[in-house]
Amino acid sequence: MNVLIVYAHPEARSLNGSLKDFAVNHLKNAGHSVQVSDLYAMRWKAQIDADDSTAAPIGAYFNASADSQFAYANGTQRADIAGEQEKLEWADAVIFQFPLWWFSMPAIMKGWFDRVYAYGFAYGVGEHSDTHWGDRYGEGRMSGKRAMLLVTTGGWGSHYAPRGINGPIDDILFPIQHGMLHYPGFTVVPPMVIYRASRVDETRFREHCTTLAERLDTLWDTPPVAYRQQNAGDYAIPALTLKEEIAPGETGFGIHLKRGG
Repeated sequence: MNVLIVYAHPEARSLNGSLKDFAVNHLKNAGHSVQVSDLYAMRWKAQIDADDSTAAPIGAYFNASADSQFAYANGTQRADIAGEQEKLEWADAVIFQFPLWWFSMPAIMKGWFDRVYAYGFAYGVGEHSDTHWGDRYGEGRMSGKRAMLLVTTGGWGSHYAPRGINGPIDDILFPIQHGMLHYPGFTVVPPMVIYRASRVDETRFREHCTTLAERLDTLWDTPPVAYRQQNAGDYAIPALTLKEEIAPGETGFGIHLKRGG
């Protein structure tokens, strides 16, 4: 299998750096092909702007959606953007690895999504009609590929428990897993989250490596997060609200998960 690791940490000697190196070696030893997008080492440009195309803006001013659509369709994207899109096309699975900073990913990784997910590549695709509102949320360019988050955080696990002060970790990661991964079609497997990252000693590091090896070995077999598909009948189209007879009276992230067998 082809595995892409999109990695965001500024220090190669960090816990994240060591885990990334372990993952690369483990996957290669298991016979997989691996590519790594080390965003800090690449000095990845985070901001999306008119410089992302070799062509001038198509309108009177820069429009992120319209200009990325034109650049993608006409081959005027900057080479770094096109290169990352090629890696995504190549990959059977993608691991997004980052420390949780201020309840989200580092800005450099958010900028990777902003720029690589061009209109016509990751969104704005598929038929829009009264029964099908684009190829997204379970359909799209990334259909058939798996994605997993590998996240470290300084807080305790209890801080991210269902009643923890920081909020449930599944809710914190929902915009990433549901919005950035499920949206363009990835099959999302449950994340691997490492808590109290600054307190990891050699013994705990070996334990985390054992867990990571198991997660990598079962990446293609692990039951995915059971997100609902947009066009499978659960949502009213074009309103894109969950139908009233499904989880009646309920709201929140949890209603977008299928329940039962």
